[in-house]
Amino acid sequence: MQAIKIGTCGYERYTPPKDWKKKFKNKLQAYADAFHACELNSTFYNLPTRKTAERWRSEVPEDFTFCIKAFQAITHLPTSPTWRRAGIKPTKDQLNRYGWLRPTNENFEAWLQTKEICDALEAKVCVIQCPPNFKCTPENVANMREFFSKIDRGKLTLAWEPRGNWKEYSDEIAKLCEELELVHVVDLMRREPLSKHSIAYIRLHGLNPREYDYNYNYSLTELKQLATKAKALAKKHREVYIMFNNYSMYDNAQQLMKILKV
Repeated sequence: MQAIKIGTCGYERYTPPKDWKKKFKNKLQAYADAFHACELNSTFYNLPTRKTAERWRSEVPEDFTFCIKAFQAITHLPTSPTWRRAGIKPTKDQLNRYGWLRPTNENFEAWLQTKEICDALEAKVCVIQCPPNFKCTPENVANMREFFSKIDRGKLTLAWEPRGNWKEYSDEIAKLCEELELVHVVDLMRREPLSKHSIAYIRLHGLNPREYDYNYNYSLTELKQLATKAKALAKKHREVYIMFNNYSMYDNAQQLMKILKV
């Protein structure tokens, strides 16, 4: 069970136990006392300074794991509404050079900025979440190959979450993950990962009819099913990261930890 690390996508909305301020100086420290890991998804919207990232690292235990969600400039087009928070005002010429994993100077620079924060946090995994409009096309696949082949990963593991029509192309996902050394990020309650990487990375969004409807609270029965799936996954992978990304993520993550006794 030590191979399974459980956390949530973000810690900002975590409500620590009563009187937590007597023991911890901030919410991040309280969170790190309760969970194994955190996927920082604020980094998707706008990257912190290196100094801030170094402070975050210094405030948590040595065995606490940070994962981060890559800066949106790498994956999402400037037309995405989330770009309002990016802190970048692309020129007219740059509008078609950001996002979609294109092998452009702009995206390579955004990657260098992302990796700098990963290094400061001593992050283990960087999540590359692609939007639904990044579809499985020959052009996008070619761009992926070139982008991932050229960037410096250092010791980072890259975990790729394809959305949109990619679920119809499982063979292509498996092929790209093998070729480019990517972890296939999935919601384990909906599908199995297709990568053969030593690390598995799970992001749980809830079980509403619409897959990315986060207004969900997993039942005890569902969490027990998830625990069974997680244990099976741990037999095939060196590490399994399970990150809840639903509205009840803090409660659900702690419930799963109790079920798995981790």
